[in-house]
Amino acid sequence: MEFLIEYGYIGVFIASFLAATILPFSSEVVLTGVLLAGAAYWPSMIAATIGNFLGGMTCYWLGMLGKVEWIEKYLKLDKEKLRKVQDWIKNKGAWTAFFVFLPGIGDFIAVALGFLRANVWIVAISMFLGKAIRYWVWMEFVFKVQSFF
Repeated sequence: MEFLIEYGYIGVFIASFLAATILPFSSEVVLTGVLLAGAAYWPSMIAATIGNFLGGMTCYWLGMLGKVEWIEKYLKLDKEKLRKVQDWIKNKGAWTAFFVFLPGIGDFIAVALGFLRANVWIVAISMFLGKAIRYWVWMEFVFKVQSFF
């Protein structure tokens, strides 16, 4: 992850995108490293949010394709767990995309919303807000902790 930190904002974008799609790692580690190296607040926030949002929307579009084989192969998502999440989402609506940032279940929510053909605009807005708030809270936490040292 050090090489991503060295790339600054581009590294944050790449880490955030990949963390929302195929790789099981934390983009917060790269974001924290970049912030501690002296990166500016808003460019870091924008890079992290847009990268993670686009990664989440990639999962949504893969779900829209409806190819369970691809979902299992590339995203490593369990078919049965995906079905359970779909059943849960059916009665909740597209706004549940707000929770795509949650670890462990976020990818399932994004893919399930795609399978269910949820309204792309509501999904996109909800997902973007959830991811932006997540990074805002994380960055505030990093700066609070950093102020103690």
